[in-house]
Amino acid sequence: MKITSDQIRKVRESTGAPMLRVKKVLEEVKGDIKKAEKILIKEGFEKIEKRAERVTSQGIVETYTHHSGKIASVVELLCETDFVARNELFKELAHNLALQVASIEVKSIKDLEKQEFIKDPTKKVVDLVNEVIRKTGENIRIGRFYRIEIGR
Repeated sequence: MKITSDQIRKVRESTGAPMLRVKKVLEEVKGDIKKAEKILIKEGFEKIEKRAERVTSQGIVETYTHHSGKIASVVELLCETDFVARNELFKELAHNLALQVASIEVKSIKDLEKQEFIKDPTKKVVDLVNEVIRKTGENIRIGRFYRIEIGR
């Protein structure tokens, strides 16, 4: 069966897997996109577990202020290299985490990771982090966060 570039592109966008690996898996499953995505996502989770021990000494600090000016948040998001820290996916993740922290009061990083993402309740916060890990190939973790509420 001939694998098309559209099939490869679609699977790459959803999994973040390398193009050649996507093509190989699509060939193995005879073009079945759902099966290919399932295999590649499983492989991605296995890689995430291996990366978890790597040092995260780079990153960014993202802030968010609610339009009322009464709630604000600060989130530290860490990664392995400054290249990923400047990546748009990483910056978007940091922004979404700051929005999440401002929107829902939370006490710990573990509790934050278990929360449903406010923009897409079908995903947990940890799923967002894992997606960026799969796509960047680096260990990423939430460092510290603070939520400030004025005039409660």
